[in-house]
Amino acid sequence: MESISLPDGFGISVFADFGGEGLSYPGPNNGPRLMAFRNGTLFVTMTKDGKVVALPDENKDSKADKVVVFADKLRNPHGIALNKDWVYIAEEDKVSRFKDANFDLEPDSEPETMVYNIPTGGHFTRTLLIHNNSLYISIGSSCNVCFEETGMRGAIIQCDLEGNNCLLFASGLRNAVGMAVNEKTQEIFATDNGRDLLGDDIPPEEIDVLVKGKNYGWPLCYGNRIHDTDFDKNIYIRDPCADTEPPVVEMQAHSAPLGLTFYHADQFPEEYRGNLFVAFHGSWNRKEPTGYKVVRIIVDGNKTVVKDFATGWLYDGKVRGRPVDVVVAPDGSLFVSDDNSGRIYRVYYEAN
Repeated sequence: MESISLPDGFGISVFADFGGEGLSYPGPNNGPRLMAFRNGTLFVTMTKDGKVVALPDENKDSKADKVVVFADKLRNPHGIALNKDWVYIAEEDKVSRFKDANFDLEPDSEPETMVYNIPTGGHFTRTLLIHNNSLYISIGSSCNVCFEETGMRGAIIQCDLEGNNCLLFASGLRNAVGMAVNEKTQEIFATDNGRDLLGDDIPPEEIDVLVKGKNYGWPLCYGNRIHDTDFDKNIYIRDPCADTEPPVVEMQAHSAPLGLTFYHADQFPEEYRGNLFVAFHGSWNRKEPTGYKVVRIIVDGNKTVVKDFATGWLYDGKVRGRPVDVVVAPDGSLFVSDDNSGRIYRVYYEAN
């Protein structure tokens, strides 16, 4: 934690510590992944452990009092979304919801499985978002780059809150791990991780604004409508990328942007209001490592500016952590999960 650098006026503390691995591998490690606050309590998915846990802070000292197992024996649980009495959890092969009407951190009954038969293998993380009475499910690709056998892969699926009436919402998204709503515009923003084996600097990592029915390019295209001729050797009369949606933000290749959130609280200074915070998990096969940090993106209409916010998880050539998700706490602080060190951090602002 002492290696983490923040802008002036900000501090960082450890909210929970599950113990780290000391090594870094592609994909999820054993620590905490995606997070959500419910009635003031932080819920977090522990993907490799097959659990979802709750971390109450009843004495309000900005540290978890205990670890409560809310659900276990799950298959790679990753996405979590909250709506009224329900906790929605995405496993690799399905989405279920658990009722906890009295907020006692214990399901009232057996879970209801809502979305069945999600294809497995490849990118096994599934991310959830509830917005405007719809459930959005991100399902990553089965491969680095390929033509999928089903339209459910490399895509966002939209269902109602009962898990019915599911349809393909957006396609061409290789691995959209994070989704967040811009409260000002009501648009859904998503991170998308580009393919490997094209070198250290292409393709760019992306943040996309999701629009129903649009195709975001993968596997034929990347970045701003660039044809992936390394994969697709066909000759076209018309540009195959012409009708794909370009990203709103392009970032350094192999940074692995995962969770993201808009900041609409009032603890941070005014200049941070409406900023988009993004967790970079970090590269695993780049000659010079990149990522391993949290950035903030200033979104002003069609203009975006990317700035480092929290850095130092890659320190002196050594990996000390891999940020996964970012969420805004009820008190306006920013929580960051790190599945490599096994920690959940709390970033806060202290006025001078």
